[in-house]
Amino acid sequence: MIMNASSRLHRILPLCLVFPLTPMAAAEPAGPEPLKVLMVTGGCCHDYNNQKDLLAAGLGARINAAFTVVHEGGDSRDHKISIFADPDWAKPYDVVLHNVCFGALEDDAFLEAMTQPHHDGLPAVMLHCSAHSYRAASTDAWRKTVGISSYRHEKQRELKVETVAAEHPVMKGFPSVWDAPSDELYIVEKEWPGLVPLAKSHGQETRKDHTVIWTNTHGSGNIFGTTLGHANHTIAHPVYLDLIARGLLWVTGHLLDDGTPAAGYGPPAASGE
Repeated sequence: MIMNASSRLHRILPLCLVFPLTPMAAAEPAGPEPLKVLMVTGGCCHDYNNQKDLLAAGLGARINAAFTVVHEGGDSRDHKISIFADPDWAKPYDVVLHNVCFGALEDDAFLEAMTQPHHDGLPAVMLHCSAHSYRAASTDAWRKTVGISSYRHEKQRELKVETVAAEHPVMKGFPSVWDAPSDELYIVEKEWPGLVPLAKSHGQETRKDHTVIWTNTHGSGNIFGTTLGHANHTIAHPVYLDLIARGLLWVTGHLLDDGTPAAGYGPPAASGE
């Protein structure tokens, strides 16, 4: 589906999820303010220094959004993102995009305080190693927020991904089965009650299906997640960016049933911004 510029992608590129938008008439009032997105990123094992720029640029070209990026922790596995120490950290934002890899953090109180705004209604999008983050903690607060419990992944290889919720607005236009070259299949040990699988892949090592794209309801909060997205060529691919853009719109209530953005929330240039 989403992974590199190899010949496989020639079968996939026609499936890019283009948002058909009608430009606003000149006489109409200005559209809504951009979605205020907090992107939290950092940690081990991934090129977050470049991924944050790829995501901000790629998503900003697709939806009406403004990004505040907090990138901390270097290659640490147990860093505590500093913004979460502020009890009012969530107030300026409409949604949080988590793209982190801090698997060794064990501070239960920190995690429970950090996830409380999501439980109370702040939407979130979880990418790749975010699903493995904070797995050393005793509390399930983060795992309940993400929607899955996962502690390890299979060897990086080509994945065959199967759509299981073709009528969900996020998945409109995806093929029933597609190839995802060079990614890690996260082994899902538990799916929490609010989870709705959107796509799955079969593990060669576990010989089981594992959810790879999903939505989750956590308290009053809407969550979108995918375990796909290990490498930069995934993050930068148009289909992946379209998928994450739809996830951001869905969790914030700005994705229509046909998979297109609500008025004013498509690409800024097309929306008259």
